[in-house]
Amino acid sequence: RRTQAVCIPAIHLHMTSATMQVSQKDFEKAQEQLKLLKKDPGNETKLKLYALFKQATEGPCNAPKPGMLDFVKKAKWDAWNSLGNLSQDNARQKYAELVSSLVSAESASQKKGASPEEGRHDGYETLIVTTKNNITKIMFNRPDRKNAINHQMYREIIKALEEAGKNDSTIAVITGNGDYYSSGNDLNNFANIRPGEMEKMAKDGAVLLKEFVDHFIDFPKPLIAVVNGPAIGICVTVLGLCDIVYASDRATFHSPFSQLGQSPEGCSSYLFPKIMGLAKASEMLLFNKKLTAAEACAQGLVTEVFPDNSFQKEVWARLEAYASLPKNSLAVSKQLLRSMEKEKLHAVNSKECEVLTERWLSDECANAIVSFFQKKSKL
Repeated sequence: RRTQAVCIPAIHLHMTSATMQVSQKDFEKAQEQLKLLKKDPGNETKLKLYALFKQATEGPCNAPKPGMLDFVKKAKWDAWNSLGNLSQDNARQKYAELVSSLVSAESASQKKGASPEEGRHDGYETLIVTTKNNITKIMFNRPDRKNAINHQMYREIIKALEEAGKNDSTIAVITGNGDYYSSGNDLNNFANIRPGEMEKMAKDGAVLLKEFVDHFIDFPKPLIAVVNGPAIGICVTVLGLCDIVYASDRATFHSPFSQLGQSPEGCSSYLFPKIMGLAKASEMLLFNKKLTAAEACAQGLVTEVFPDNSFQKEVWARLEAYASLPKNSLAVSKQLLRSMEKEKLHAVNSKECEVLTERWLSDECANAIVSFFQKKSKL
């Protein structure tokens, strides 16, 4: 479900009537520029725009506080209320500056992506998928959202894994574009859902998640994660289903399920205790412990850690050497290593999705997500 765009205007300041006219022109120009943006700036930015617009046009928050379960109205109210007594002139100026930064970022991104990468696959908006030198690279490509995984991205990753499993590449590699590997599940997936739609959302989400994880379980070739930066949630839990995990020394690994009133997924409830031992897995999956790359390597989740300044060069040289090995031999050997566990992993995935469905429908989970959005809107 797409989060509805919040349409809002722009600014400047000072007290003379001439300056105020210029300010209002900039404010109106920013509104028009915002409508021309091609990419959704994300829920967090839209909340800031909404709050600044309300502050610029109406002054400090004067609306009654919405109910806790009205997620969208509550998040908007919190964002506006957090501006306190910021003047209308300053709010217009901040609004215009924020819109200007969004326009500049989108323009730079379009220039950067102007020349298509060699071997690039068509049909993806949230990923960059390429096949070159016997390697299919699946790159998360929402850097402005820290590569958070929305519903579209879930479906595109499923599609990319299906294609990579069938094409002539020897290995497949998953990595992230920008500073983050992935910030995990995009919590916008939970936004703009009316109370009467919660049950359908939970069931549909569980079906999509199960299919997503099943594709990692069943992937027929060596699958390698190249973790270029912080990793959170679902993109951490499925690392146990990858054959090798290489990480930059600036990567971190965090699965804050309890913090969000949720429960583990990606077969981590079964694989993490096997990989790192029950005590360490419990610390991570129950109590939200964030691991450094060195800690994740020491506990067996990561294969090897590289200095960030030489990470890409060292890792890709190694991957190209792997991709030159006999393709069928690698595939057969990988399937031997995984075949004994496959039935068990599918059963674990089903159970985890069933438990998550119950969690998503609980008041505890709803309140935890509301609390998360509240904290975000105050940043």
